Amino acid sequence: MAPERNIDIELRLLIEAIYLKYNYDFRNYSGASIKRRVRHALTQLNCKTISALQEKILHDPDMFMELLQYLTIPVSEMFRDPPYFLALRQQVVPLLKTYPSVKIWVAGCSTGEEVYSLAILLKEEGLLDRSIIYATDINPRSLEKAQRGIFNLETVQGYAANYQNAGGLAALSDYYTAAYDSALFDKSLRDHVTFADHSLATDSVFSETQLISCRNVLIYFDNALQNRALGLFHESLCHRGFLGLGSKESLEFSNYGSAFEALSKQERIFRKT
Repeated sequence: MAPERNIDIELRLLIEAIYLKYNYDFRNYSGASIKRRVRHALTQLNCKTISALQEKILHDPDMFMELLQYLTIPVSEMFRDPPYFLALRQQVVPLLKTYPSVKIWVAGCSTGEEVYSLAILLKEEGLLDRSIIYATDINPRSLEKAQRGIFNLETVQGYAANYQNAGGLAALSDYYTAAYDSALFDKSLRDHVTFADHSLATDSVFSETQLISCRNVLIYFDNALQNRALGLFHESLCHRGFLGLGSKESLEFSNYGSAFEALSKQERIFRKT
């Protein structure tokens, strides 16, 4: 086992190499989180050292794409934290209905479970037909899966309780077609979603939005990158727009603490002041 200092040096060089070669910027991600993910990737990709992994990804783009699956977190679930979606339904949607059209940004959408959850909520509240959901992520494989709208059937069936606890007005199964072991979500939901590659570390704002949902993403950033992301959200949101964060995320110690007020502090839903 290499001394910890050597590992830290190798890790820094790997992250820099990824940025220079592929323009994916992990330099301001949480060091402990990145180190943990890279160590896991070493065993999965059959590399003894981080330096060996770096050599592979520099000369093999396919190997980098494999590594990217470990550096990002393509894990989500539908209607995750049901009280969050219930608060959106009860406190945010009535205000969104006052707009002639609604634009929503799901930043760090992973494989799309939250995107489809929001689309279902909007459909039930009569808002989907005049809404556009921008679903963005840095992982092209995750985006591709999200765009297909096909998920494991048993897993989706396990989301039924989340859906009901989030205030669902029907049955979750009404929104997908089951075939073999898969669940294909209705095209009517996907028709209102634009999937796009976007990095909170390097890219800029692309549209004015009324609601941004970025949940369980900022916890993987250091303070500087958290502030950059929050700055993008503040710039993107319209006057009195809404921001939803993850259950372990807060604005309290950021540069934007005074730029938002809590609409539902417990559910981490904020409104631009």
